[in-house]
Amino acid sequence: MSIFLIGIGALFILAIIAAIATKFTKRKAGEPDVIMPTSGDCSSCDGTDDKCEQVCMMEAATKDIEYYDDEELDRFRGRPSNQYTDAEVEEFATVLYTMQSHEVKGWNRSLILREINLPDQIKDEVITMIEG
Repeated sequence: MSIFLIGIGALFILAIIAAIATKFTKRKAGEPDVIMPTSGDCSSCDGTDDKCEQVCMMEAATKDIEYYDDEELDRFRGRPSNQYTDAEVEEFATVLYTMQSHEVKGWNRSLILREINLPDQIKDEVITMIEG
């Protein structure tokens, strides 16, 4: 019985502490609500937030496809990534090396939306450039 009373007493003391803490931390009347920022826009997706990446890919799918002076790559639509010749890989590499590093992520999205698979030979380099 005494353990029961100690438990009840402990809960009562915790309730008093919680009430006091609430009173001291309560906002003053008229103070604006704190607005928690949501995930940033697609330019701030850094690859760590899968939800951000998914939302941005869906958003990109509804917009016009952005080209990076690479219209000639459209002929590779649907080609498996392991079936490019060295000359064809060089075409992708030329486009990759002529763009600024912050454009690589957008270029990769453009290729995905155009159903163009990156050649296996340059995938690691693209990932490295995207991750910065």
